[in-house]
Amino acid sequence: MADSISRTCALTQSKCDGPDGNGGSILTTRKYAEIIVVRHGETEWNVERRIQGQADVDLNDVGRQQAVVVADRLSREPKISAIYSSDLKRAFDTSETIAKGCGVLEVTKDPDLQERHLGDLQGVLFDETEKVNPEAHRAFKSDRDDQEIPGGGESRIQLYQRCTSALQRIAKKHIGERVVVVSHGATIEALDRRAYPYGQYRGVPNASVSVFHVSAEDEWSIKSWADVSHVNQTGFLPSGFGGDGNSG
Repeated sequence: MADSISRTCALTQSKCDGPDGNGGSILTTRKYAEIIVVRHGETEWNVERRIQGQADVDLNDVGRQQAVVVADRLSREPKISAIYSSDLKRAFDTSETIAKGCGVLEVTKDPDLQERHLGDLQGVLFDETEKVNPEAHRAFKSDRDDQEIPGGGESRIQLYQRCTSALQRIAKKHIGERVVVVSHGATIEALDRRAYPYGQYRGVPNASVSVFHVSAEDEWSIKSWADVSHVNQTGFLPSGFGGDGNSG
C-alpha cells in the first residue's frame, strides 16, 4: 500500500520493546484483546482467479473442509470468548463452522469486516480486467490510496478506515479475552498495514490464521501472521489457496 497510509499508521503505531519475529511489535502493556483473524475458506471464484469483492460467493467443497480444519485447530487452543464475521456468505459460513467446533453459541455479523468493494470489476477474471473495463482496471492498479473504482468501488483508504475501526471497536469490547474475526484477503491486508505500516505485502492464504494484539488505547501488534500449518498438515488441501489478496 502506498506511503500515504503508512504515514497515517505511523502516527498511531504501538509502543514496543522490539520486534516479535513476525513483523509486528511487543506491546508494553498486557491490557489488550487477542484477536484471531481468519481468512474465509476457498471459493470457486478464488480457484478461477475471478474478482469477488463484495459479491456474495459461497464456499466450495475445499473451502468447507478448510473451515472444519480451522475449527479443529482453534478448538484445541485457549477459550474463545466471541466470534465476529463479515456478513458475506463465504466468511459467515466459515465462522459458523468455527463457532460450532469451539462451542461458541452465536456469531456476530459485522458488515465493516466485508471485503473491499471492487466496483465494476467484481465477477471479472483478473487476467481480463484491462480488456473488459479499462477505466476500472486503471483505477484498480492506481498507486493513489484515495482512488475509487468505478461502479461503487472503494478506495484503499476507505477500506482501511472501515476495517481498522471495526477491529478497534471489537478489541475495546474484549480486553483481556481471545476473540475470532473471520474476514477477507484485502481487508486482512489493511489490518496488517495498521499494525505494521512499513512492511511489504505478505499474502493471506484461504483459511490462514493471523493473531493480533489490540489495546484499548489503539496500540496494535501482530503475534503471528497467515499461519496455514493446520491446513498443510491435513495432506489433502495442498493447493487450496486459490486467488490472491485482492480476490476476496
